[in-house]
Amino acid sequence: MRSACRALALFAFLLVAPGTTTNAQSTPKSASSDHLFETIAALDTAVFEAFNRCDLAEFSKYFAEDVEFYHDKTGLSRSRKDLVESVKNNICGKVRRELVAGTLEVYPIPGFGAVETGGHRFYEIRDKGGDKLAGEAKFLHIWQYDGGTWRITRVVSYDHEAR
Repeated sequence: MRSACRALALFAFLLVAPGTTTNAQSTPKSASSDHLFETIAALDTAVFEAFNRCDLAEFSKYFAEDVEFYHDKTGLSRSRKDLVESVKNNICGKVRRELVAGTLEVYPIPGFGAVETGGHRFYEIRDKGGDKLAGEAKFLHIWQYDGGTWRITRVVSYDHEAR
């Protein structure tokens, strides 16, 4: 249980996800076009489906090599390699993430990409009796669009509350 809580604290962020599907039908507060919102919502879904399945090869492709991950409980991580290794060691088979319906917001960053914010919940995966809500947090992702590819360059995960 302690490692599951630690894993939750380390990765209650993201992003980007589903279980666990992103509720793109929610009414967004967004200064962006519907197309940008739909694009980022779909990316969030894809990132966190990979996260929840522990498909680390798929998960890693959504992050810049030098991604910075700021977490209000565990501090700063500065590489995709470290992020993926932490998911492998602390998340896989232990925790899953769901986007809180109606919380996803997307805003353009002209000449760069987009800002995504929202809330998400993390559940401790159990063999029997259903998964247990372990906590909730807010997240902010900075997405860069470069050469036809979207990647997350910065993650801020904050306001963690144990449940």
